[in-house]
Amino acid sequence: MRNGLEPPERRRRRGGSRLAWVVGLALVAAAAVVALRVGPPPEITIEPGLPGIGRRTPIRVSFEEPSRGLGRLQVELVQGERTTTLAERRHRPLAPWQLGGPRTARDEVLVEAGSETVEGLVGGEAVVRASAWPAPSWLRHPAPRVVELTLPVRLVPPDLELRSQVHNVAQGGCGVVVYRTGPSAARHGVEAGDRFFPGFPLPGGQDGDHFALFGVPWDVDDRQAIRLLAEDEVENRTHRDFVDRLLPRPPSDDRIELADAFLERVVPAIRAATPELEDRGGLLENYLQINGELRRSNDRTLIELAAGSRPEFLWRQPFLALPRGQVMSAFADRRTYFYAGREVDRQVHLGFDLASVRRAPVPAANRGVVALARYLGIYGNAVVLDHGYGLMSLYGHLSAIEVAPGDVVERGQSLGRTGETGLAGGDHLHFTLLLHGLPVDPVEWWDPRWIRDRIAAKLGPALPFSP
Repeated sequence: MRNGLEPPERRRRRGGSRLAWVVGLALVAAAAVVALRVGPPPEITIEPGLPGIGRRTPIRVSFEEPSRGLGRLQVELVQGERTTTLAERRHRPLAPWQLGGPRTARDEVLVEAGSETVEGLVGGEAVVRASAWPAPSWLRHPAPRVVELTLPVRLVPPDLELRSQVHNVAQGGCGVVVYRTGPSAARHGVEAGDRFFPGFPLPGGQDGDHFALFGVPWDVDDRQAIRLLAEDEVENRTHRDFVDRLLPRPPSDDRIELADAFLERVVPAIRAATPELEDRGGLLENYLQINGELRRSNDRTLIELAAGSRPEFLWRQPFLALPRGQVMSAFADRRTYFYAGREVDRQVHLGFDLASVRRAPVPAANRGVVALARYLGIYGNAVVLDHGYGLMSLYGHLSAIEVAPGDVVERGQSLGRTGETGLAGGDHLHFTLLLHGLPVDPVEWWDPRWIRDRIAAKLGPALPFSP
């Protein structure tokens, strides 16, 4: 070294050594990452759809790991020494050296656990076990994150005993059944086709005594489609066939000719009172929307009203019809609509059209509480009375309404005046009886003998009926 200066060759060698050292350290660090970097434990959530395991309990298991992503997932049901795999999935997480890229950060696994899906399941308890393996490295394969949830296993359906006798009902008609359930019953009543009619505690009865008013849909003609049901909170079910005879009442057919004068009168008025309707671009197209989509929307409204029906008998006497009312159309007419000689629609008329004099007073069919008093789509100005336990009466096409929601009205009290609002071809009353939103034939309820023999006799002191 001269003049304190390091030769260039030595400086180059020392610089090269430092670079090699840095590169070496980087390689060692990279190797350490590849060999040792594992993903964090995934988050796991178990959400059963029912408070226990019965026939088929749905269970949602959520897995989440946004860093390197999910890898192997597993859901098992453990009872004693038996372990059953309900679901297993494998995802590809990021490699240890990757800082970004495609990966599965979240996954949901839906499984069903119960006597119909798991062999050998017995009553008692069982454990839902969810496992998720963190993303591994070359040298490290960490244990899985495991979350467990213990659930009761209930496999015995509720007791269900039929108490009433002789159940003869008619297609489109009604009936009542009295029964007793065991303490595990959380839901019970009558299934008729795709309709369900809930049961209620029998007034004055013992613990477990119930009754259900039920209707037979107009298109149900098989008595085995009507069953008594008791279900516990994990959906174990007991069914009982109880209908002795189903009297057929096939619907009649009717042909409706649509005239421009009628469409021009009813369509704009209904659209003006129902702003949520879309303009379909033509008078006939708007009518078909009203006759179909709006009709179904009105049906849903009536079902929703039934959910708020009072759990008590508000009536004690037979139901009234419109005085001197002439029947213009009966229950369950199958209507085919024609316009300019071609068929354009089909609907079922589920009520009675009764005509008297213009603007005739409309009496309440029986004592009840006003559940609705307003314009209601195809029914125009309408009143709905709640008579208790899901039984309601509908009065449509009124020219005037004389009651308000919440009013208690007596049998025969005037509710309004007949008219031609809504889909009415002239001044008349559209009258319908509804049971939990299902239109049923009102002729039965106009008959004191039918009420006495088919309803009051089975309920006994629970319904103090005065013919």
